[in-house]
Amino acid sequence: MAYSDLPLDRLREYTSAQTDPADFDEFWSRTIDESARLSSETLVEKISTPLTAVDVYDVTFSGFGGQNIKAWLRVPAGSTGPLPTIVEFVGYGGGRGYPTEDATIAASGFAHFHMDTRGQGSTWSVGDTPDVAESSDPQVPGVMTKGIGSRDTYYYRRLFTDAVLAVRAAASLDLVDETRIGVRGGSQGGALSLAATAFNPDLVKAAAVRVAFLADFPRAVMITDSHPFREIADYLNTYRLRADEVMATLSYFDSVNTARRGRVPARFSVGLMDPVTPPSTVYAAYNAYAGEKTMAEWTFNGHEGGGHLDLLGDIEFFRARL
Repeated sequence: MAYSDLPLDRLREYTSAQTDPADFDEFWSRTIDESARLSSETLVEKISTPLTAVDVYDVTFSGFGGQNIKAWLRVPAGSTGPLPTIVEFVGYGGGRGYPTEDATIAASGFAHFHMDTRGQGSTWSVGDTPDVAESSDPQVPGVMTKGIGSRDTYYYRRLFTDAVLAVRAAASLDLVDETRIGVRGGSQGGALSLAATAFNPDLVKAAAVRVAFLADFPRAVMITDSHPFREIADYLNTYRLRADEVMATLSYFDSVNTARRGRVPARFSVGLMDPVTPPSTVYAAYNAYAGEKTMAEWTFNGHEGGGHLDLLGDIEFFRARL
């Protein structure tokens, strides 16, 4: 790895040329309200694991279109009352994993609501939620171009809605203190955290956003050759006449535009040698973010950012704010 983006002083000042679609808020309000009306009761079942310090529950809640989405709820063993809660979203290609994974947050005294990722969980972390697609148009392998011909059929319309409704599902649980909910995620999970924050202004109290993905599409697809952004370039390499159409779709899902609607305290992080989410695109979301914010800069790191140190930093951040 090496520095391949803007110098640090310019990164800290960089703002994206991405603009809000005129009907951005109306589109998302309609999308989320339509799915919320189809929601059914959230199901919670305690499961047996080898863990002695953490209790684990298998959760099924209603996401986009009322479709069933899976999650884990992990809490300190023996918990009975409402707890400060972190809703976590997963990076690209991953699912909610196994019930015994990622026990650190619950072991730190929080309820940990860990959302599965529809149609993913096929590479580095297992998942349990299928994607019920609305489009069968051609796509590049992966999900970045799935249904990309329209904002209504694009994959991330469904996933963003799942993330927003995950926060609401968590807030409905007896073990969760609905007045003390934060969101957390890295890469794709960071993008989902920004969306969940933007569209749950009365529920989310703090956000931790690591190496945010889906940010500054107009720049990202031009300056990195790494996947997943590369999927879009590969698609347009074949569908040469669709660039304007694709960019119009992506503007509804750009983390820059959701960040503009964030108001709660946020902890961001960036790897300054990251080829996957180039630092300038991460800073594009950070500099657009409208609330109180801090950035952890990891000088010699790539897409892993601060790794375990980011986890520890996030826990301390949430402990101070939840």
